[in-house]
Amino acid sequence: MAQNGLRSRVVAAAEEALERQKFVSPVDVCIGLGWLHSRHLDNWRQGRADTLESFLPVQSDRVAEITEHLERWARGKGLTPSEAEYISATRDRRQLRFTRRARPADEQAWRTRWTSPDLPAKQQERIAQRQATPPDLVVVIPLKGFTCAECHTADGDLLIMDDKGPLCMTCADMDHLVFLPSGDAALTRRSKKASRLSAVVVRWSRTRKRYERQGLLVEEAALAAAEQQCLEDEEARTRRRERDRERRAHQDLGFQASFAKEILRMYPRCPEHRAEAIAAHAALRGSGRVGRSAAGRSLDETAITLAVVASVRHEDTSYDELLMSGVSRNEARDSIRDDIDRILASWT
Repeated sequence: MAQNGLRSRVVAAAEEALERQKFVSPVDVCIGLGWLHSRHLDNWRQGRADTLESFLPVQSDRVAEITEHLERWARGKGLTPSEAEYISATRDRRQLRFTRRARPADEQAWRTRWTSPDLPAKQQERIAQRQATPPDLVVVIPLKGFTCAECHTADGDLLIMDDKGPLCMTCADMDHLVFLPSGDAALTRRSKKASRLSAVVVRWSRTRKRYERQGLLVEEAALAAAEQQCLEDEEARTRRRERDRERRAHQDLGFQASFAKEILRMYPRCPEHRAEAIAAHAALRGSGRVGRSAAGRSLDETAITLAVVASVRHEDTSYDELLMSGVSRNEARDSIRDDIDRILASWT
């Protein structure tokens, strides 16, 4: 019974990944199961964990079942197997290990990527190329002091993980690189392309519980060349950015009009100016509101309803005043639910 339960969960996670990206791997399945998170993959790739298995909340025999269930399902679907490279983001660029026992057959099963046979050849090539590209080297700004595992000094500002432990930039042969802060996408892209050696610089965010990118380490000559290129074509890039802004603004106006039209279809007695205001608020680019969600962009009725209800809650009830007076969120929502229902009924 337990095996059937795991099999169905593996199949569901595999189908979701295949639908989303046209290929699936055991790592994708574990993410879909909720057994792996991005921070686990970062720690593994950056040398802070010997194996990926160490993060999985199951015993070794259950780990093996994942690849067995995936392979059986994939072959039944007629998917095409290929072997992907998993390279570390450390200086030695070693092959990453998946399991503690590291048996060749098990490691190969974890490296196997299953691809839809209907995928165009060019797209298959792009997927394979992306998988084969080694990850960026990652250098960390430590939140507290560290001792270099090689020279044993304790005053470094940056570290990179190694089998021995954290290394300072001198011992990692990276002290000739210069730091380029994040913020200028063109300069960052060009500097990285011109630099024979580069590394992403990250720092742990205590509030967000994840590593966040701070900038790039690149060769000084590469940075100088990139700066010169950016100076030479700044005017052209400024014009391109302006065209992009105008295009996005035009797209946003069109989307907001469609959103407002859908509101009026569902709530025909809603004042037109109110529908337009709701649409403009919910669909604001970069707001994270329901109109910018996948459901909102597809004009899903549930997303439309949520946007309308949110507007009524804040504009036509005492909800905000109740929150300010110390009433809990749930109690405030309960107390104004009848008001919302009454207004929505008058708009239908």
